[in-house]
Amino acid sequence: MTPTRCAILVLVLATGSLSAATSQQQRRLTPDEIDRIASATGGPGTSGLPGVAMTVLYGDPKQAGLYTIRLKVAPDTVIEAHTHKDTRTATVVSGTWYFGYGKKNTPEEVRELPAGSFYTEPAGDAHFARTHADGAVVLITGYGPTDTEYLN
Repeated sequence: MTPTRCAILVLVLATGSLSAATSQQQRRLTPDEIDRIASATGGPGTSGLPGVAMTVLYGDPKQAGLYTIRLKVAPDTVIEAHTHKDTRTATVVSGTWYFGYGKKNTPEEVRELPAGSFYTEPAGDAHFARTHADGAVVLITGYGPTDTEYLN
């Protein structure tokens, strides 16, 4: 193989590898496409409750690295006080999310967060949530690996 052909082959292989790595990081999803991704009722960083469906949108919450998950929470769901080992940020996409900090989930301690609201879940800080009749959809981003440890 001539030096020129060898250089072209190296360039093609390097560009192909770069494109493959970039395409794994780039993600554009419509709501319909998100709805077609498999959801689970358990998994790292979730409540494990049957009324909470989790969809991984980016990354892997079980591994080191950035991840984003979507929680679809059924109406009248109560998530008891728990912690996560990673710091997380969240945005309420639809419905109303009732979220609070502390070691016990009581209605008096929650704050009503309508769609468009933002909140944080600092690593190791106990928090809890609930929904009412309209349920909620929440996007959560963190840096894994994550977990969920209930206090009770």
